[in-house]
Amino acid sequence: MSAKDAQRTRIATAPGFIAALDQSGGSTPKALQQYGVEPSDYSGDTEMYAAVHAMRSRIILSEPFTSEKVLGAILFERTMDSDINGKPTAQLLWEERGVVPFLKIDKGLADEANGVQLLKPMPDLDALLAKANEKGIFGTKERSLVLEANAQGIADVVAQQFDVAKQVAAAGLVPIVEPEVHIDSATKVQAEDMLNSEILKHLNSLPEEIDVILKLTVPTKAGLYDTAADHPRVLRVVALSGGYSTDKACELLSQNHKMIASFSRALAEGLNVKMSDAEFDASLGRNIEKIYAASVA
Repeated sequence: MSAKDAQRTRIATAPGFIAALDQSGGSTPKALQQYGVEPSDYSGDTEMYAAVHAMRSRIILSEPFTSEKVLGAILFERTMDSDINGKPTAQLLWEERGVVPFLKIDKGLADEANGVQLLKPMPDLDALLAKANEKGIFGTKERSLVLEANAQGIADVVAQQFDVAKQVAAAGLVPIVEPEVHIDSATKVQAEDMLNSEILKHLNSLPEEIDVILKLTVPTKAGLYDTAADHPRVLRVVALSGGYSTDKACELLSQNHKMIASFSRALAEGLNVKMSDAEFDASLGRNIEKIYAASVA
């Protein structure tokens, strides 16, 4: 079995969750502050990205971060381009940790229109996908945002997501389609119903050679995305934590038996740069245990 086939089988069938380690320019300072690294601790982007790479490396190399409970990890492009212990990050993840590497490919969100924020243009996407293949990346992630139950906006978000997914699949990678619904939206329930309908419509029109992973906000109505999870074009449905605490995100996820986690902030909750390795491993291990338990519930 090729590495890609082994990775596909693992993502589609194994128990566990996908770690999101893909904070980019806008969210990096916040992620570092959560970790105890203040803006005054670094100067400029180079030092900032070095600090966040050190944090991600510490997570990846931590004793509890293994294939026993972690299926995959989503990386920021700079992380993919960097090494850990002298080995390219994606290669180390798969070969030494048994964790399937994904890449965040979007360039952030466009301005709000029709109650949503579409993906910004990605004119260099084909080159990035070619590089991702060379680096041993299995799939991609591209996040857009739904702020309210606006039918036109949600239709636009899903159409754009699936257009990008087709481009990613044509490059030989598996796309994670991520139309996030904001957890504080006043019309979250209605927006999720609209989103579910649009997703199913696009899944039904996908050719058989294209498979996707869906990454969605944990729905207010438990089980809403079960039909999508059972769709033959869907490898897995994963949940984003969306700003919920680890405990709240896990509580909601455990009610959705056909979703697994793909948490970012909730995974790193409570970690601090000043922790000893033993303290760090214990804290990360507790988060991994909670997230894993909710993912297999």
